Amino acid sequence: MTFLWAFVIGGLLCVLAQLVLDLFPVTPAHVLVLFVVLGAIFGGVGLYGKLVSFAGAGATVPLPGFGYTLVTGIGEAVKTKGVLGLLTGGLTAAAGGIKAAVLFGLTAALVFKPKT
Repeated sequence: MTFLWAFVIGGLLCVLAQLVLDLFPVTPAHVLVLFVVLGAIFGGVGLYGKLVSFAGAGATVPLPGFGYTLVTGIGEAVKTKGVLGLLTGGLTAAAGGIKAAVLFGLTAALVFKPKT
């Protein structure tokens, strides 16, 4: 049942993003920033954590999950490191995803030839 809810919630987040793209005059970059910021806001007020506990990867993999991860990391780092955690917590929490994105992007750039 967990897989079903992850699929449904993740799919609904993607549908919502597509609707924003189709109905409003925004670019994909605007939607990316909007969803990351909304994930951070909802994570900061405690709403997104409930969705994550319910949907698992369906809520953590899409863009709002990245914002939630940043805020959660900052919260944990502030508890242990104090004010310094504001600067280090988000990157520490999201380091795996950031590293994967950079490495996959580098691999794609080395393997494929760009179109002219």
